[in-house]
Amino acid sequence: MDTPPPQTESAPPTEADVAAFREQLGRPPRGLRAIAHRCPCGEPDVVETAPRLEDGTPFPTTYYLTCPRAASAIGTLEADGVMREMTARLAEDPELAAAYRAAHEDYVARRDAIAVLPGFPSAGGMPDRVKCLHVLVAHSLAAGPGVNPLGDEALAMLPEWWRKGPCVARTECAAGTADADRTATGAEGAGR
Repeated sequence: MDTPPPQTESAPPTEADVAAFREQLGRPPRGLRAIAHRCPCGEPDVVETAPRLEDGTPFPTTYYLTCPRAASAIGTLEADGVMREMTARLAEDPELAAAYRAAHEDYVARRDAIAVLPGFPSAGGMPDRVKCLHVLVAHSLAAGPGVNPLGDEALAMLPEWWRKGPCVARTECAAGTADADRTATGAEGAGR
């Protein structure tokens, strides 16, 4: 699979992005800070969340995968035992374990740059096991290739979820706003 390219930096969410997020997850966004990655269809597929929600509750999942098509495909990988296989490989392959620990350190550093959550682990089972491929793929999409080896592997196993077009149905007004926002930020086209 040709993986979607990373964005060069997170972008503030637009009203159209918030509407897409709401439709993708079926609920209002919580702790939404930025769009960390856009699907090639142009919609957000990974959002960056605040380490603490508005009520102060810790929310250590900094990168949250929102695209339901990608999430479904990842769920299939999880059901097929990919997490168990990856965790077993971590115990057997010191180089992989070191790269995965570095991914954990990257995740925590990115979260701490927003706000520190003392005593909280990173996410997805890092650094010692694989607990959630959704988190690892979201980290890989947000950070780019080479940062999270197991997120990169899982991403490479996925079908091109964006090929059918956007996962959300936009009204003309919201779609026009999203198009204008993407054009203004240079994120226009299928390359994002």
